[in-house]
Amino acid sequence: MSYKEQIDVERIPRHVAIIMDGNGRWAKQRGRERSYGHRKGAETVHLIAEEAARLGIGYLTLYTFSTENWNRPSEEVAALMGLLFDSIEEETFMKNNIRFRIIGDVEKLPDNVRQRLDDCIAHTAGNTGMCLVLALSYSSHWEITEAVRQIAIRVQNGELKPEDIDSRLVSEHLNTNFMPDPDLLIRTGGELRLSNYLLWQCAYTELYFCDTYWPDFHEEDLCKAICAYQKRERRFGKTSEQLG
Repeated sequence: MSYKEQIDVERIPRHVAIIMDGNGRWAKQRGRERSYGHRKGAETVHLIAEEAARLGIGYLTLYTFSTENWNRPSEEVAALMGLLFDSIEEETFMKNNIRFRIIGDVEKLPDNVRQRLDDCIAHTAGNTGMCLVLALSYSSHWEITEAVRQIAIRVQNGELKPEDIDSRLVSEHLNTNFMPDPDLLIRTGGELRLSNYLLWQCAYTELYFCDTYWPDFHEEDLCKAICAYQKRERRFGKTSEQLG
């Protein structure tokens, strides 16, 4: 029986976040340049997004480009920006009723890329299915720092008192304030860390790590991760007896 057949359709995670790791190593194994791995990884994005939408996942957030990635060789950064521009296919979104959003410091993106992304956001805003979110020029340190700065300005302006600040208020000032926290975070590529991704939001997220490089991560791999998630007991600090 396939993993897809084992999924309990009544317990699909509402929000799945993915760290898409391994493109460069996948290409190196094949004697190709890292850019080739990124191109194949972009193809995987389309496959996984379509499968997630079919499964009924509400939000799919993909770690596409971190603030630290700006420190990579300029040739690789330029190739990634060009790939990002070319890989946005609105037909995929419209065909699958997918909305498109971005989180991150998008002011750093090239103007043509940002315009292409803004157009896709606007054109898919009326779709009612899954929301595909790309984390671009994103890191949790940047996001939380920005939230603290915004809250501090509001306190300075007399809009808030220090005692008004709680976790709910912080969450409202994060880039992700339009969606629920992830239920499941998947990292491909064999590394066992979060790499500055959704650190605030993943306080009670179920983590799933696999050795498969992102270009080889297919629909059945996504279903396998969801099956693993559905076997876990999410207690959120309570005991099993309290949940029962």
